Amino acid sequence: MDIEQITHQVETQSLLFRQITTAIETVIVGQARLLNRMMIGLLCEGHLLLEGLPGLAKTTAVKALAAAVNTSFKRIQFTPDLLPADIVGTQIYRPDNGSFEVNKGPVFNNIILADEINRAPAKVQSALLEAMQERQVTIRDTTFALDDPFLVLATQNPIEQEGTYPLPEAQVDRFMLKIKVDYPTAEEEKEIIKRSRDGKTGSTAAVVEVDALRAARQTLQQIHMEDRLLDYIVRLVRATRSPDELGLDIGPLISFGASPRASIWLEAACRAHAFLNGRGFVTPQDVKSMAPDVLRHRILLSYEAEAEGKATDDIINVLLERVEVP
Repeated sequence: MDIEQITHQVETQSLLFRQITTAIETVIVGQARLLNRMMIGLLCEGHLLLEGLPGLAKTTAVKALAAAVNTSFKRIQFTPDLLPADIVGTQIYRPDNGSFEVNKGPVFNNIILADEINRAPAKVQSALLEAMQERQVTIRDTTFALDDPFLVLATQNPIEQEGTYPLPEAQVDRFMLKIKVDYPTAEEEKEIIKRSRDGKTGSTAAVVEVDALRAARQTLQQIHMEDRLLDYIVRLVRATRSPDELGLDIGPLISFGASPRASIWLEAACRAHAFLNGRGFVTPQDVKSMAPDVLRHRILLSYEAEAEGKATDDIINVLLERVEVP
């Protein structure tokens, strides 16, 4: 299939995601970047971590996305007293017949909202590790495959907030993207007030079937990406681990760089970004657009960086400016 044919197919199928976005916009005002990244996660079946202060419609956006897709959805409210069994399930003893019966937890749904995931301690957060990576859950001696699709969308408050626990590195690395949710603009906030006053909070109806998503994912694999763009992705990710090799002077600011999962997800995200823009091929701009969301939670800064007030986004900006673009 040549690029023209792929582009024609992409243009047709990307309309589905515009329909989902339009449906969500009946509930959410603004937040165009957030909605775009949610479409990319849905298209790639990659888990998303949404970070922002309370009251910025993170939970509402996820619930609206789940409602727009005709599939099962469950919200898990993370609290300090939550137990791993509350998420994955457990075995219950039945005295009437002397057997154990598996009681499956809320993780056995297609779309999971892990609300305020960093309000629970690490042992509870870690209950999602196997589910997010292997898409299966083990309860006692039995392993159960999860449904397709399986997507975790987690919200978290900034770790400076009281009553939060930092997510373990292994947990964070399983998220495809970390999306920062910012305050709305003045005009958007005005519209939010009007909708709230008029009671027009809206509701989302299912507009897309799961089969249509699967077909779009197959088309996604056909999108053309040149080897030199793959080399660019590898250079960017490796620069987070060994910046000295590329002549960058940011080595003392980084304790640990991104894992190979970053390369895998950045490649997938670039294809999805091209798909949503109606193109059958990837450009360097796709890489630059997606790199911050893929890398920001995979770079661990040193004490020196924190002392200088540097954020991971500052490091990523340096990489995008100074790593050679094909």
